[in-house]
Amino acid sequence: MPCLIIRLYGIVQGVGFRPFVARTARSMGVLGTVANKGSCVEIFAQGEKEVLDRFVYAVKNRAPERAAVISADVRQVKDKSFDSFEIIQSEKEEGAIFVSPDIATCDKCRRELFDKNDRRYLHPFINCTQCGPRLTILEAMPYDRERTTMKSFPMCPDCEYEYTHAHTRRYDAQPVCCNDCGPQVYIVHREIKGGDAITFARKSIMEGKIIAVKGIGGFHLCCDAANEQAVGRLRKLKNRPAKPFAVMMKDMDTVERECHVLEGQKEFLTGYQKPILLLEKKEEGELCPGVSPDNPTVGVMLPYAPVQMLLFDYPDEVKMTDCLVMTSGNVSGAPICRNDEDAQKQIGSYCDLMLSHNREILIRADDSVMDWFDGKPYMIRRSRGFAPLPVMVSKEKEVTSLAIGGELKNTFCIGKNRLLYLSSYVGDMADIRTVNALKESVGRMQELLEAQPTICVCDMHPKYNTVTVAQETGLPLVRLQHHYAHILSCMAENDCDEKVIGVSFDGTGYGTDGTIWGGEILVCDTHGFERSASIKPFKQVGGDASSKEGWRIAVQLIRDSWGEKAQKVCSELGICDEKTFKLQSVMADKGINTVTSTSAGRLFDAVSAILGIRRSSTFEGESSMSLEFAAERFEKQQAECEKTAARINGSGFETIDTTSLAGEIARRFIDGESAEKLAFVFHTSLADGIVRCCESISRKTGVKKCALSGGVFQNKLLLRLVKQQLRELGFEVLIHSLVPANDGGIALGQAYYALCNCNNE
Repeated sequence: MPCLIIRLYGIVQGVGFRPFVARTARSMGVLGTVANKGSCVEIFAQGEKEVLDRFVYAVKNRAPERAAVISADVRQVKDKSFDSFEIIQSEKEEGAIFVSPDIATCDKCRRELFDKNDRRYLHPFINCTQCGPRLTILEAMPYDRERTTMKSFPMCPDCEYEYTHAHTRRYDAQPVCCNDCGPQVYIVHREIKGGDAITFARKSIMEGKIIAVKGIGGFHLCCDAANEQAVGRLRKLKNRPAKPFAVMMKDMDTVERECHVLEGQKEFLTGYQKPILLLEKKEEGELCPGVSPDNPTVGVMLPYAPVQMLLFDYPDEVKMTDCLVMTSGNVSGAPICRNDEDAQKQIGSYCDLMLSHNREILIRADDSVMDWFDGKPYMIRRSRGFAPLPVMVSKEKEVTSLAIGGELKNTFCIGKNRLLYLSSYVGDMADIRTVNALKESVGRMQELLEAQPTICVCDMHPKYNTVTVAQETGLPLVRLQHHYAHILSCMAENDCDEKVIGVSFDGTGYGTDGTIWGGEILVCDTHGFERSASIKPFKQVGGDASSKEGWRIAVQLIRDSWGEKAQKVCSELGICDEKTFKLQSVMADKGINTVTSTSAGRLFDAVSAILGIRRSSTFEGESSMSLEFAAERFEKQQAECEKTAARINGSGFETIDTTSLAGEIARRFIDGESAEKLAFVFHTSLADGIVRCCESISRKTGVKKCALSGGVFQNKLLLRLVKQQLRELGFEVLIHSLVPANDGGIALGQAYYALCNCNNE
């Protein structure tokens, strides 16, 4: 009988693929073997030709729900003979590797979890071939139990039977375990374990206490989201006065009680990734205001791990809330805690007790966060459930690279030929703990992906910690301009290698001229860029303080637009007093702690301060977000209003005169127009300026494709206005979806540049 060797590439490890192949083969009478090979699943299949044709079609097109076959190689072989079909020992093999992200608990496991007649009733670590931890417990590929942290938990006879018998749901499920042989939950520093620990945690939450909970990828800080006192205390302890908390809700009924759910959003909330999704709050909801103060949205997720489900629903006497604050368990700026020792040192003072467990977390995985735009997800933080799935581009070239990413919202990316593996969220690099987490994560991912980079790409900024990390690799360095990397990330996500007009608007990036860039329009291809336009440069006074205190930028914009009347205008607007104005003026004029900037993020902060919405921010983007919310409130009431033109200056290098725009916004506010109306005017005027610049550049270059990237384009109002106008003018517009527009995506752009321009030599 003929025999085939079939190699399937994609998400085919850790998703029940080998058991699926074995069952399919046996049902069709196909003989042979299946094994993980590190880079693929390899199948030997022997049978009649017609049967083999049906078998190949089935394994390629009817894969398990969590699997994704990206490519297949099918060839005939000789001198092979089999008398059964078996799953055989995995072997390492070089090639493209696809590591499965962690998968939320499936519906079947959830039903078993609460079935009194099931032997895994109330088991906090229930999983199967379709769900459970993957990346976070994985030591090396191929994905087998002995290469995961579950090797510390020998299977009991019942689990081993399920693991080795094809008719069970847990056939070859690597993390399989039960109440008798699996990990155990406990209260740290107390002799409380198992179900008693869960009841103790539930009771503590309902008493208004704050607890830390160890999950799949790290710790959360948790309290009752309906208890204003508990939420307020958590804010005070974590020194987080206003930044919204994520909320885990018991089920979709609870979500629909608290939030407006748009078409398509339920699918993502209930799917196997279960990210945090930003939803519009209902006024009549039961969440306390302190969860997301002065914010029309709240980040919502459903329980994705069994221990979280048990916190909501357990057979004890505790009357439990159906909404829990679940915010990352970390010190601001540090990585999420992943073991008891880290948690006690870093967040022990933030909580009253810790509900932990003894399954080791090897790779941190914070929760993914996404917004929603044009009926699709719009990623803000890409991590659990999505990383490290690669972005695949059409460019064919043998290059292995390490892209070290940005300083804020850091992720890194390992490029292996046309596969670009963007990592889980790491964090902000100002904290040495995050720097160390980056180094450790890079090393572990290189091992998992069997990658040996020959080139490292980093940012151009001379003082970034990420640049130091890149230098320490000893690899040849490519220093890539920040805003160009943003546009390349958008191009990579959209598999584009044509020339584009890239609109890259964000907070801070080191420019090729040594100044601070941030409101840039570039003409780019995969080999380089030309800076064709920007917002009008302004003085940014005050160093790091100016990134949090928008009023400082407002002073300079008003000075530049109002001249001698500037001090009076600043006083009328309540931006600062005369003494402070003079000090800011002297510092700017003498260049003391002052830089030249085109930061679009700081421009938004300044206009927010001018309109009295936020003079300063307690977290990154607070002032800009508040300005956006004000504009959206006006738009809902009255979409039409008189625009203030953001003039375009220059026939060569274009400048959007945002300084005059800010000055005019100030004049109209003093004349009595509402802050909400002028917030909307600012957005529409800036969008007009961007579009007119793109139109002018297009006339000169013939380019009719635009890419929109950078953290400012998390502002969905600006994104919609710019995209809509560009499309009306006949432009093709590329935007992000599953890769963040913010700095969490620039490592992808860096890796894409390496693929297109470097060699493995």
